[in-house]
Amino acid sequence: MSREGSSSPAPVVDGSGLRVCLISARFNDRIVDALAEGARRGLERCGVSEVTEITVPGALEIPAACDAAARHHDAVIALGCVIRGETYHFEVVADASARGVMDAGLRNSTAITNAILTVENLAQAEARSGPGDDNKGFEAALGAIELARVLADLA
Repeated sequence: MSREGSSSPAPVVDGSGLRVCLISARFNDRIVDALAEGARRGLERCGVSEVTEITVPGALEIPAACDAAARHHDAVIALGCVIRGETYHFEVVADASARGVMDAGLRNSTAITNAILTVENLAQAEARSGPGDDNKGFEAALGAIELARVLADLA
């Protein structure tokens, strides 16, 4: 049976002892700040106490920071928000940032989760960065801890 289209919440995995880095873009800062708050809540729920926070200008700068942070952390969480405008720039930023984050994780064999929102409008961004457990920063934090533990088990 296919699970495509269905979603189940990430389990809360023990993150004690893990070093985690949050990388936040400054662009669309109100949304990104809400994502970061969600990520902090998720990390706290997992028992993570060692968190480094880094801010970069925008989504295109996140992959380079992820690559560097992956060398010194067990998990990295990328936080940003790209809202569609009237030009092709949206596709460039959305595609390049997503690919760069994925490549950084693969290159370093480090748990890196992508909570860079790519949305059509501000309302969609607000819906994905709210105070509940459906905040994409919160979900990315839980996913990062789970993946860090899986990668450690596979190492």
